[in-house]
Amino acid sequence: MTSTRTALITGCSSGIGAALAAELLRRGWRVIATARQPERLQALVDAGARAMALDVDDAASIAALAATLQAEGLPLHLLVNNAGYGQFGALMDLSPQALRQQLDTNVVAPVAVTQALLPRLRAAAPQACVAHIGSVSGVTATPFAGAYCASKAALHALADAMRMELAPFGIRVVTVQPGGIVSGFGDAGGARVQLPEGSLYAPIAKAVLRRAQASQKGATPVDDFVRGLAAHLMQTAPGPLYRAGANSARLVWLKRLLPTATLDAKLSALFGLDRLRS
Repeated sequence: MTSTRTALITGCSSGIGAALAAELLRRGWRVIATARQPERLQALVDAGARAMALDVDDAASIAALAATLQAEGLPLHLLVNNAGYGQFGALMDLSPQALRQQLDTNVVAPVAVTQALLPRLRAAAPQACVAHIGSVSGVTATPFAGAYCASKAALHALADAMRMELAPFGIRVVTVQPGGIVSGFGDAGGARVQLPEGSLYAPIAKAVLRRAQASQKGATPVDDFVRGLAAHLMQTAPGPLYRAGANSARLVWLKRLLPTATLDAKLSALFGLDRLRS
């Protein structure tokens, strides 16, 4: 792919978004890096990216970005829906508002952004691609991450449907399912854990908090992950699924091979739930 190709990535202030933007710049792409606070993207700007403000939960922000790109008439060859976060904690402790926000950001927003940028993607067809950053957590659910796992499972399903619906228009859709990737994801998730007073899970509070950091144990360096991801997305006909990162294959195979009761028991023991049995 040539230097005239353009990628737009959401959630570029850190983690996979920032690293992928930097990797595509190194490979000669024109990169539009977005974040709620574009001033945090200075390092990417210095490397050649264009920083633009985008709050994926704000319809007006999405519309403003789309209007700017539409006015410029710039074809969009790659859209990476990366912005998102992890809401951790027991489902019985999670407020309905927190659950709705998790689904809004991780499920509704990627569709809304893709809808808004569809004209620019069509302008790049048949070389256009939409990549959704899901997670192996959307394949194998774990305790104390129900909201996050549900959001990624829903995103995977939406991506499957979108892949079929956009194929007639020359737009490919790729589902990305990272395993553990070195990032600030665990720290950010730990700060959001809801453990109210009187929680049934108070006796294992440390285990609840530990779930937020679980992906960081033995995690794959983010630069290694995005090198492989960039190479995949730059193919003329990228495959519909890209799965990589620590434990990505293992978690999927555990789900497929183990009886449900066996997997439940292993995960319950790992996160301390067996200690709550009277």
